Amino acid sequence: MQAATSHSIAYQGEFSDPVRGAQSVFRAVMDATARPGSIHQLADLCTPPAPLTASAAAIIATLADAETPVWLDSALARSEAVRDWIVFHTGAPVTVHQDEASFALVAAPQSLAALNGFSLGTQEYPDRSTTLILQVSDLTKGAALVLEGPGVNGTASIAPSPMPLHFAAQWRDNRAGFPRGVDLILAGPGCVAALPRTTRLAQREA
Repeated sequence: MQAATSHSIAYQGEFSDPVRGAQSVFRAVMDATARPGSIHQLADLCTPPAPLTASAAAIIATLADAETPVWLDSALARSEAVRDWIVFHTGAPVTVHQDEASFALVAAPQSLAALNGFSLGTQEYPDRSTTLILQVSDLTKGAALVLEGPGVNGTASIAPSPMPLHFAAQWRDNRAGFPRGVDLILAGPGCVAALPRTTRLAQREA
């Protein structure tokens, strides 16, 4: 009975208007990526099984397809309902290998060991890197990150929480490998922000 219940959940929780919903989410993600540190509302959300959040579900449902393997962190991988939901709504295979993933869904960013365990792409094909979708509880009340780089007018600030341990050092290492490196999409409650690999963290004054 439990298996049947889990299986049936996979067919539920899609966009109320699949075409317009996906278009709206795609536009929000692209705008967030073009302007690092900016926060964009997600107007049409999915209702996935927990612990996958509505924002992260809407993003993965918009971006993933049959040719983009998805990796799940342990909090999400334990849920058969989450795996079934992703496969049904995106067609994407779920992989257990970080370096094979086109997308990684992370429900507990604070427990993520390292960013460089994912695919960083190659010098010839930097676009073959992993995009990490981090589920965050807030985008304004965590430790402030001061951002510089393309798409940022001077500097911008964002304060997501939670984030991976030693994030500043990890992100500087990620940036140092440019054009290789991972990109981050921050899925907050009903909103999204992004940190593409081109974004730099400004040095804090002593």
